[in-house]
Amino acid sequence: MAGARPDAAGQVADLRRRLTALQHQYETERLRWELAKEAGEVGTFDFEPATGLLLWDEQLQRMFGYDPATFDQSLDAFTARVHPDDERWHADALQASVDTMGEYDVEYRIVLPDGETRWIHARGRHLPGPDGRTDHLIGAAYDTTGEREASTRVTRVLEAMPAGFYSLDREWRFTHVNAEAERLLGQSRDELLGKVLWKVFPATIGSVFEESYRKAVDAGEPVAFDAYYPAPLDGWYELRAWPTPDGLSVYFLEVTERRKAQERAERSTYQLAILAQVSAELAGTLDTVVATARLPRLVVPALADFCVMTVIGADGAPRDVGSWHVDPSTRPLLERYREVRLDAMPMTAPVARALHTGEAATFRGDDVLSVLPEGPARELLALLAPETEVALPLRARGRTVGLLTLFYAPGHAPSADDVTVAQEVADRAGLALDNARLFSAQQQLAEGLQRSMLTDPPEPDHAEIAVRYLPAAEAARVGGDWYDAFLQPGGTTMLVIGDVVGHDTEAAAAMGQLRSLLRGIATYSDAPPVEVLRGLDASMATLRVGTLATAAVARFEQTPEEVGRGITRMRWANAGHLPPLVINPDGSVAELAPWVGDLMLGVDPTTTRHESVVTLDRGATVLLYTDGLVERRDADLDQGLLRLRTALTELSGLPLDELLDELIERLVQGRPDDDVALVAVRLHRQDRPRPAEAGPNIVPPTVPPDPAGT
Repeated sequence: MAGARPDAAGQVADLRRRLTALQHQYETERLRWELAKEAGEVGTFDFEPATGLLLWDEQLQRMFGYDPATFDQSLDAFTARVHPDDERWHADALQASVDTMGEYDVEYRIVLPDGETRWIHARGRHLPGPDGRTDHLIGAAYDTTGEREASTRVTRVLEAMPAGFYSLDREWRFTHVNAEAERLLGQSRDELLGKVLWKVFPATIGSVFEESYRKAVDAGEPVAFDAYYPAPLDGWYELRAWPTPDGLSVYFLEVTERRKAQERAERSTYQLAILAQVSAELAGTLDTVVATARLPRLVVPALADFCVMTVIGADGAPRDVGSWHVDPSTRPLLERYREVRLDAMPMTAPVARALHTGEAATFRGDDVLSVLPEGPARELLALLAPETEVALPLRARGRTVGLLTLFYAPGHAPSADDVTVAQEVADRAGLALDNARLFSAQQQLAEGLQRSMLTDPPEPDHAEIAVRYLPAAEAARVGGDWYDAFLQPGGTTMLVIGDVVGHDTEAAAAMGQLRSLLRGIATYSDAPPVEVLRGLDASMATLRVGTLATAAVARFEQTPEEVGRGITRMRWANAGHLPPLVINPDGSVAELAPWVGDLMLGVDPTTTRHESVVTLDRGATVLLYTDGLVERRDADLDQGLLRLRTALTELSGLPLDELLDELIERLVQGRPDDDVALVAVRLHRQDRPRPAEAGPNIVPPTVPPDPAGT
């Protein structure tokens, strides 16, 4: 027995150590719990339903405004602090929880002794007794007033927002809907809360709404997009959606009016672009009829499904000049209809009435079918099957010059904007056509006036003279270029080329005056070229002809000896004009002198002028020309002269008339930037004539005196 005592003492000592360790652990855990409660401001309670005893810790007592020294630990003390509006439902919730041992999780208001209202959130668990009923309800509570106030502030902000807001849980059920969302969605929050989005708004299924919402949730990133929702909302919306821990929040605005305004602005921009294209098309060519025929390609599909353009010709008869269809496969069909429709159209047809009255008309395609006689036009229109047609006259200066007919397929009615822009297209086309008519009339008048001043050349023996005049293609204007060819009293032939500075009626009048003066001086005095230019310069000064001009004059002379030798002398003088060119019988081309001659006419009548003489063989060709033949906007004069010499070398073997025509075609393509005047002479083979056969000739029987002494 004595040996057992030490063992018992050891066990007691070990038990004490273990008890001390447990006490330390308990104190540590209790301290940690107390610190956690204090940090989280959480109070604890223990309620015994059978006795009504309610045990609170000091944190909870202070939370309810009680002094721990005087708190009586009764349920009545708790009830005394509960807000009157929450007292009844809380008592029912507590009793139901006790009776069923169910969840106790409530949030209620309390009123402190100073009248302040606070929100308390309490949760508890039931401990069953031996009979299986609740013996104790142990729980914790904390003050949620701050959270409530923050939530209330957020709610107030959401309610005051001028934008719609709703939130969805992870099952896509509505959990919050603000007032603006109620208005925009056309349903109250009571109708929406707890309902699934896809069921309340079925049009979202498979749309950009569903795609974007699911993308935001799956990717965890916000999305922004614009989308249209059909009836009953029938509107455009701008949406921003972002994922939350509970689901998805959505902010949205109705932007229907903004969208319509944007579409109107875009459409206006597009329409202005069409009008700009139309203006460019019409301004880019002088052949306005051809340009007008291309306009349907600009009108379709912007303003109509297909279109036909009609122009009234100079004879007063309308003809369809262009058409276009939005469907490429149908364009040949429309083209065939365009070719036959006017011939088949009776005067009672809406299109004919619009042409006759000059008033726009809108009508059904069936209205046209009903008046068309049986035949190709009716069959083709039935195949084209327009539901609506709009005929817009091309008007200008009080007259109708054509018609723009728009066709619309079933289901595509013309809008007021479409018709307005199309009428603007028609008006611009009409004005362009009328301007072209006036331009053509003016151009014909100007050219007729110009040509009336430029007479046909003489036809001397053993020589051929050819002339050409081509007005500038840019505008209907009378130019100052002129040519002349005539016989002097002594029988010599004189050629003249000239160019008055300017391009207007004054230049044309001055040209006519100078031409007449030069002719009079040369034919009266029988003077050589240098004296003719001196006399003309002096006459211009005396008559005060306030203009400047260039001119080159050439006279062709022969002595009897030269006739026998088959040669001719060309005596010529140059007042600032381009020099003549000579094509020799072997096809080579010679420039007689540097192109800068004596001073131009109209500057100084006392200036010294010079004369040159060159000997030509039979078969030689002499060309006098104005600068419109060689000048271009994209090249200098030297390049133009080189092109002219090259062309003359290549064309030297052609007959004289063909040579001039081909020369104009090669150098200016028949449409010069400036007026072009040409005069050329080709010397034929000459046999010695018998006295009885003598007549008008390129040379006089005797050579006239040479005042210049050359």
